[in-house]
Amino acid sequence: MKRIAVLTGGGDAPGLNAVIRAVTKTAINIYGCDVLGIRDGYDGFITTDGVTLLDLGAVRGILPRGGTILGTANRGNPFARKVLRNGKEVVVDVSDEITAAIKKLKLDALIVIGGDGTLRIAMELAAKGVPVVGVPKTIDNDIGGTEVTFGFDTALMIATEALDRLHTTAEAHHRVMVLELMGREAGFISLHSGVSGGADVILIPEIPFKFESVLKKIRQRVESGSLFSLLAISEGAKPLGGQPVFRRTGDEVYVPRLGGIGQEVGQYIEGQGFETRVTVLGHVQRGGSPTAFDRWLATRYGAAAVRVAAAGGFGCMVALRDAQVIPIPLSEALAIPKRVDVNGDGVLTARGLGISFGDE
Repeated sequence: MKRIAVLTGGGDAPGLNAVIRAVTKTAINIYGCDVLGIRDGYDGFITTDGVTLLDLGAVRGILPRGGTILGTANRGNPFARKVLRNGKEVVVDVSDEITAAIKKLKLDALIVIGGDGTLRIAMELAAKGVPVVGVPKTIDNDIGGTEVTFGFDTALMIATEALDRLHTTAEAHHRVMVLELMGREAGFISLHSGVSGGADVILIPEIPFKFESVLKKIRQRVESGSLFSLLAISEGAKPLGGQPVFRRTGDEVYVPRLGGIGQEVGQYIEGQGFETRVTVLGHVQRGGSPTAFDRWLATRYGAAAVRVAAAGGFGCMVALRDAQVIPIPLSEALAIPKRVDVNGDGVLTARGLGISFGDE
């Protein structure tokens, strides 16, 4: 193995730089090969100055940094790229240009760090002969085949701290505090932070809720002497028989953007006579320095990805299983998105604590 490249795609997450660092240092120290960094996701293969050399100096000091030194793009799908032609915006397939650029660079391996969208592109490129190894990244923790993705622990810590802070002001003002959290169609952030942060109601996409049930829980608390309530709501949560709330619809390039369910729930509660405030945590969950766990996991993933590439294990993703990092086929990882088990230990624990999911 003489030359490899690494790129980061999709939404940013704490720990991306830790992976880049681990890939670079492992490839140089163990295998003595050159490492190239591809800027702004797959776009870097076909844009000017999209490729940079990564040496030990380039990755020095980046372990605790959030974001990614390579940049990222969550709309950089080479199989569906928006371009201007004759003054009109059209969607084209530039994947052949990507594969040609990879061959021209004489890459022995491409390490792709991303979520389900970025890794699905990697799988399609692998089918075209690109020697790909994937690394699972997402704060949502929704990639199958692995127990956890890096970035999730940091987002969880930030969400839990937000609930802690909202708890004190909710209690002081006798208010209902609603916190809308990220997660897309998976409720892991809301469930884990809701339990960790003492939420009274947790609404997640996997369990459709009833507005009346949420209100029932708040009234029960007031009647028992607790004049405030704390709600952790996933952006993908939806009422029974209803649909998720979107801030932006999608098309063949842009994915739909969830957001607004916290405001709807807050307005309903306020309309029933309970003073309510809504906080949307948003991209705060993606920013800042990664936790020690995310640094540890991201570093293990990056180093393992290089070892897998050296062994010729292409078309795979590194995954955490039973405390070990192992390669699994990308097709297996992407076959079924991971979701909260509604009958699992996490939900049962929350229910045992008296937390409402708005379904009773």
